Amino acid sequence: MIEARQLAKRFGDRVAIEDVSLHVAAGEVVGFLGPNGAGKTTTLRILAGVFPPSAGTAWIDGHDVLREPLAARRRLGYAPERPALHGDMTVDAALRYAAGMRDARDPRAAAVVALERTGLASVASRRVGALSKGVRQRIGLALALVGDPPALLLDEPSAGLDPEQAADVRRLIRALGTDHAVLVSSHALADIEATCDRVVILHRGHVLCADTPARLAARLRPASRVDVEAAAPARALEDALASVPGVRRVDVVGQTNGHARCRVEMDAGRDARPAVAARIAANGWDLLALAPVETSLEEAFLALVTADGRT
Repeated sequence: MIEARQLAKRFGDRVAIEDVSLHVAAGEVVGFLGPNGAGKTTTLRILAGVFPPSAGTAWIDGHDVLREPLAARRRLGYAPERPALHGDMTVDAALRYAAGMRDARDPRAAAVVALERTGLASVASRRVGALSKGVRQRIGLALALVGDPPALLLDEPSAGLDPEQAADVRRLIRALGTDHAVLVSSHALADIEATCDRVVILHRGHVLCADTPARLAARLRPASRVDVEAAAPARALEDALASVPGVRRVDVVGQTNGHARCRVEMDAGRDARPAVAARIAANGWDLLALAPVETSLEEAFLALVTADGRT
């Protein structure tokens, strides 16, 4: 539905992206992650037909964005990070205008659907320029949804939204992902983790990794970690666990009624849990809990980007 193969874009001597390939199928939400300047917005603009690539090809619902630009754009909804809005228009008028540009059979009906989907019905008659930044951000999302295009590009869709509005946008993206192809770029890693089926990480113009959030976190975690609770003095438990082979670090995180809790970080790829349990038993302490600590997508993302040696 959304596909890019070996995209490259150069602005003079500066290489913005190089050899970027990705795909998003219908019924799938894919997160697009990367530090500022990684090339995410450049890639989205190429897919949206804003400007051509220096090399490579891209398709929207089977239509080549270079050879069939109008057909590709009709099948795509694009919500840029800073939507271009006419401040003197009402919200409803802006959506009806967009629907007409998309050759919708009934522009008024298409506008109503977009208003309802994005929770903007209550401000439909108000001027765009009189609304808050968060509401204007949602208007940009509504413009992308006018006419119900099968493919969607969303660039920072929750930027400027309060927590409740951001949660609404997450629910909307998940709902859209049931029958649309959605590529969403965001710095809010929690949003990506909550809404996306897969994640593509871009760094310095290159794709570093593409996988599900869970597998990415599991594959890229810098070290295995476990939380340990035992009926033991905190300092004694810390010293005992620190000497276990394969244990890199021990931090006391709490002590209550003679029970100590520690977070144990092990060498990457090594499971020292049996040795930790054995050391506690050898000291005559009762082991009360021994549970792995889940690695977040944010930790995995930072580990991957930090490890990338590309200049």
